[in-house]
Amino acid sequence: MNAEQLKGKWMQFKGELKQQYGKFTDDDLTQIEGNYDKFLGKVQERYGEKKDELIKWAEQWHQKAMQKSAGK
Repeated sequence: MNAEQLKGKWMQFKGELKQQYGKFTDDDLTQIEGNYDKFLGKVQERYGEKKDELIKWAEQWHQKAMQKSAGK
C-alpha cells in the first residue's frame, strides 16, 4: 500500500486497524489521518518489534479492499 492508497481508503482502514491492533488510540488515528509516513511512524512507536507483521497485514487488507471494489 502506498501513500495515495492509504489516503483514499483511510476511513475504512482506520476502523479495522484499531480493531486489529488495539494499541492505536483515537489520538493516534487523528494524527495519522491518512498520511502514510505518519502511519509508519506510529506503527514503529506502538509495535516496533511487530512492525513487519503490521505492514504485511495492511498490505493484505488493501488487497482485499481492492478486490471488493472491483467486484462491485
